[in-house]
This record gives sequence, structure tokens and C-alpha cells, in this order.
Amino acid sequence: MPDDLHPDLEPAMEDPSAAEPEQPARGRFSRRRVLGVTGAGVAGAAVGLASGIGVAGASTVPAPAPAGPPVYPFYGNHQAGITTPAQDRLHFAAFDVTTSSRTELVSLLQDWTEAAARMTQGQGAGEYGPTSGPYDAPPDDTGEAIGLPASGLTITFGFGPSLFRESGRDRFGLAARQPAALRRLPLFPGDNLDEGRSDGDLCVQACADDPQVAVHAIRNLSRIAFGRAALRWSQLGFGRTSSTSTSQVTARNLFGFKDGTMNLKAEDPAGVDAHVWVPGGADPKAAWLAGGSYLVTRRINMTIEIWDRQPLSEQERVIGRTKAEGAPLSGGGEFTQPDFAMLGRGEKPVVATDAHVRLAHPDTNGGVQLLRRGYNFVDGSTSLGRLDAGLFFMAYVTDPRTHYIPLQNKLSSQDGLSEYLQHTGSALFAVPAGAKPGEHVGQALFA
Repeated sequence: MPDDLHPDLEPAMEDPSAAEPEQPARGRFSRRRVLGVTGAGVAGAAVGLASGIGVAGASTVPAPAPAGPPVYPFYGNHQAGITTPAQDRLHFAAFDVTTSSRTELVSLLQDWTEAAARMTQGQGAGEYGPTSGPYDAPPDDTGEAIGLPASGLTITFGFGPSLFRESGRDRFGLAARQPAALRRLPLFPGDNLDEGRSDGDLCVQACADDPQVAVHAIRNLSRIAFGRAALRWSQLGFGRTSSTSTSQVTARNLFGFKDGTMNLKAEDPAGVDAHVWVPGGADPKAAWLAGGSYLVTRRINMTIEIWDRQPLSEQERVIGRTKAEGAPLSGGGEFTQPDFAMLGRGEKPVVATDAHVRLAHPDTNGGVQLLRRGYNFVDGSTSLGRLDAGLFFMAYVTDPRTHYIPLQNKLSSQDGLSEYLQHTGSALFAVPAGAKPGEHVGQALFA
């Protein structure tokens, strides 16, 4: 659960290609259509109030329309949901491909791309929507997002190592194009992994500011995948634990501390280029991945009940920051660089040698940084009557062999915070570059 590492790119708004959407046929129903009608009503009411309806000689200048929820383009040089300002809600899903046909795998990616492009713009998953189309056939959208705006929805796709090769078998003729860095993550010290919450052939990350919008996206992509891929595991998340833009305040994790103060930010394009995007020519086998990234996911359970019984002094010592403001114990404010050389009583370092902030800081890791997009989770309770809660850690890196594996090996063996954590899920995915209109996600891999 590295603390000091950085985020993404600026929030692009409407996709130009979606500026003139095709008008739905008579009888079709979509979220955009609902919003258009609703928005018109609201705007009319605003104009009426501003102009003083029924008052002779009142002004007719309309009031400015309020800004709506953000809408991020699906198509672009990079997939949205990486450097996009982190939304508040997450539904993440990993899938196993059930077909043995390469053609059917490609058709699934095509169908997913088309559905994702619609849903991120506030439309239904299918051509007709949830209440139209052939009456004797299932709707091509499940309908729980009727009337809801896009809510900043982003949908990001990735490919796991097992899509290329499983038990030495080349499943879809892709083995020769498997990147050298795309391998199952090693077992780290202290790991207690649940195979049912780890790995997968494909992954989908849906982030939004409305949980129902995020769930709707995964539900419909899972429905579309029927007969070609099956859900392996999924994770709901709330309360982002990382800021990926300088416009966002630093969030808190379930231990009550600010998390990811030193996270990469979208407004640092040089840092993002160096630590997030895969450069062209880095791996001859992975030319198709240039402009993409690697996504590390780790389900990290927190022993909340034990942590809550620790004195504040011990909590701050383990983290290396103050709980109130997130300032390093060596002094200053939240964004002051920690002074790891400062000594306190008994000539001991003020920031303990096993403090999380020290071990995770770029200065003690050769300058390596991650772009984190983690979320809190609470999945009910355990058989022992404790909260099944923690952090769903997600980090985008240019190469997991240099940017994650060495760091996690160090944290899992030296970090004082590890006493209160248990890693129960693990996965690594290659996230291809963005698609252009008319293409499907990952098209370069199959070219």
C-alpha cells in the first residue's frame, strides 16, 4: 500500500466524435434523451425565475445554466480512467475468456468498445436502450441507469498474462506478442492470496461519481460477454484513496490517514511519461502496447479492529505522518518533503526507519513513482465478527519489474504498517493505448 506516489491527465470533456449523436429512432429511449428533456425543463424554469414571469417589464436575460457532471471521451490517445481525475466510486471486474475462438474474442472486444463508448457519454449500452427494441427479446440495456447522467464514467480495459499463454498453451495466437513484463506477479512475503480474487484474462475498470452508474457499466459488459467470457471476480470501491489531479484534495484511507500525498498528478506530464506510459521500442514483442500502461491490482485487507486500539503516537510513528494534516513527522505541511536524516530523542530518526512514508518515498526507491487510483472497500464482515475491509490498491506503471515488484518486496518485509495488513488478491494487466473511432480497444494486438 505505497503512500507516496503520483497521478494523471486533465479531464477532457465531450468527445468531438460524440458531439453530434445519431438521433434515436422513434420509440427509443436513452439516458441522454431523458437528460435532454429534463435539462430543458430545468433551463426553462431558470429562465422563468430570472425574467420574473408575470411581472410587467421584467428582464428577459436568462440565468447561466449550471455546470453538469463531467463527461469524458472514450476515444483518445490513451484510455480514460488512468490520468482522469479519480472519481469517487469503482466497480472493477476480471473475466475469464470462455471461447477458444480468436474471432469471437475480437468480436467481444468490438462489442465492449461500442457499448463503453455509448455508456461513457450517458447513453444506454445498446442501440435501442432498456425500453425499446424488439418486444419479444431481452432489452440491450439493463435499465437501472435510466435518468442518470454519465456521472464522469470512465471504462478502462486490460489484458492479463493468461490471455496470451495458459499452462504453456498459446490460446489465441498471441503468445509471440506477450510483453516480457506481463507475467503473473510473484508471491510477496506475507501474502495470503485468494485465487478467486486474483488474476484473470481480461479486466474492466469502471469509475464514476455515482455507484449505480459504475455498476451498470460492469453489469452490461458482463451481459454482453455471455458465451465468450465469464466474470471471474469483481470489487466495489468507494471513497477514492488517491488524488490524480492537483485540483483534488488528498483523500483518507480507512486507517484515517491521508493517502497518496506524493502521488503522480496529471498536471505533471513529464512524470507521467516517465513512470506511467509504456514507451515505443521498449520491448519488440510489445510494440502494440506503446502508449499504454501496466495495471497492478492488490486487494489489501486492513486489520481495522487491531489498528483502532493503537495509541495515536503509534499510528503516526508507523505511518510517518501526522493524522490531522498529513504532514511528515519531521515538520512542515502535508506537501513538505520529509527529512529522513532528522534525529530526535535518543538520536533516533524522527521518521522511523520502518515508517511507511520513508520506505515508500521515491527518494528511497531510486526516484520510482506510481500513479495510484485506489479505493476503500467494506465487504461485510468475517466469520470472526470483524470488518472485511481495506484498500483495493490500483497503480499504473510503465514497467512492473522496475516500478512495483522491488517496492512491494521491500514494503512487505520491512514496513511497520505490514503488521496491520494482509494482501488477499493480486493481479497484473497490460492496458493498451486508447482507441480511435472505428477501432476497438487493443486492436493493435490483433493486427
